[in-house]
Amino acid sequence: MSPETQALWVFIVGMLVLIATGMNMALALVLTGAGMAWVLGFFDTQLLAQNLVAGVDSFPLLAVPFFVLAGELMNAGGISRRIIEMAQAWVGHIKGGLGYVAIGAAVLMASMSGSALADTAALATILMPMMRQQGYPIGTSGGLIAAGGIIAPIIPPSMPFVIYGVTTNTSISALFLSGIVPGLMMGAALVVTWRLMLRGMALPAGEPLPMRQRLRATARAGWALLMPVIIIGGMKTGVFTPTEAAVVAAFYALVVAFLVHREMRVAELGPVLVNAARTTAVVMFLCAGAQVASYMITLADLPGTLGGWLGPLIDNPRLLMVVMMLVLVLVGTALDLTPTILIFAPVLLPIAVKAGIDPVYFGLMFVLNGAIGLITPPVGTVLNVVAGVGRMSLMQVIRGVNPFLAAYLVVLALLVAFPQLVTVPVAWMR
Repeated sequence: MSPETQALWVFIVGMLVLIATGMNMALALVLTGAGMAWVLGFFDTQLLAQNLVAGVDSFPLLAVPFFVLAGELMNAGGISRRIIEMAQAWVGHIKGGLGYVAIGAAVLMASMSGSALADTAALATILMPMMRQQGYPIGTSGGLIAAGGIIAPIIPPSMPFVIYGVTTNTSISALFLSGIVPGLMMGAALVVTWRLMLRGMALPAGEPLPMRQRLRATARAGWALLMPVIIIGGMKTGVFTPTEAAVVAAFYALVVAFLVHREMRVAELGPVLVNAARTTAVVMFLCAGAQVASYMITLADLPGTLGGWLGPLIDNPRLLMVVMMLVLVLVGTALDLTPTILIFAPVLLPIAVKAGIDPVYFGLMFVLNGAIGLITPPVGTVLNVVAGVGRMSLMQVIRGVNPFLAAYLVVLALLVAFPQLVTVPVAWMR
C-alpha cells in the first residue's frame, strides 16, 4: 500500500473514530492531519503551525465575526422581534397563521444575519411559546421553525458562502447572488408543505388587524427591512465588498439597537460581544484545523483519487451532480455545515469544474446540501437549538421536521435538474 493510500485511510478512519469519541471537530481535523503528515513523511510541527495560521489568515474571513455580531445585535436590539411582529400583523389571523409568520420571518431574517443558529434561536424564542399557547402541534411547530432557520445560509448575506468562497477561491459576491432564487424557493416549499399539513389540524383563525395597525407594524420594522437593501445594494453597486458588507451590517445593527429602537443598554453590549466572540472562535478554529487536513489531503492526492472514481461520470455532468449530492446528503448526517465545506469543497470542486459544471452553481448546491444537513439527525445542530429553546425532546423535533425535509429534497432535485434556475438569475444580476 502506497503512503498516499495509507494517508487516506488514516484520514477516513481517524475522523470516524475521533468523531465517535465526541472530540471537538477542529481538534480531530488537526490530529488526523498530523497523522497523515507522519505517514507521508512530512511530519513537522512548524509545518503544522504554519498551516494552522494560514487557515485563518484571510481578509475575506473577517466577514465571519461581523456577520455573527450582526446576528447577535439583531436579536438583542429588537430587530428580529419587529420582523416577526410585522409578519404576524399581516398573516397571523389566517388558520395556521403563526406557521406562515415563522416562514416569512425566517426569509426576512435570513437576508440580514446569514447565521442559521442565530435566526433559529430568535424564531424559537419568540414563536414557540405563542404556538404552544394556541394549541399548535409542538413537534410540527418546532420542525417548521428548524426548517425555516436553515434558509439563512442560502439567502445573502451568508456566512457559509463566505467560508466556501475563501476555501475554494470562488467569487463571494457571485455566491451571494446565487442564493436569492433558491432561498425564495425554499420559503415557497415551506408554505406549500405547511398549507397541506394544515388540512389535518384544528387550529383557530382570528380576525385580521385593521390596516392602520398593519402599516404601523410595518413601519416599526422599517429599519430592519432597510438592512438587506443596504447590504445587497452596496455589494451590487460595488460600494463595498462582502467583507466590508459584514462590517456595515454589524455597525447598522448596533446603531439601530442603541439609537433608533433604544432596546439595548451599554451594559448589555458585553454579553453580546462575548457570544459573538465564542461563535467566531469555534468557526475560526475549524478553519485553522481544516487547513492542516486540507494540506495533507492535497499531498495525498485525494482529489486525483476521487477523480479516478468519478471519472466515468465526467462526461455526464447532471449524473455527476446527482452522485455528488447523494454523497453530500450522507455526509451532512454526520458533519456540520462548516467542516463539510472545509473538508469536501476543495476536493469536489475541481472534479465538478472538469465536468463543465459552473463553480458558482456548484457552490450554491454544496452549501444548500450542507444546510439541509443541519436538520438531519444524528448531528442536526439546528434541531438541537429548537429542542433546547422550545423545551421539547429532540425526537419530537426530528419527527416534526421530516415533511419539511422532504420538501427541501424536492427543491434540491429541481435545482439539480434545472441548473438554469441558479445560473440565469446570477448572470442577469451580475
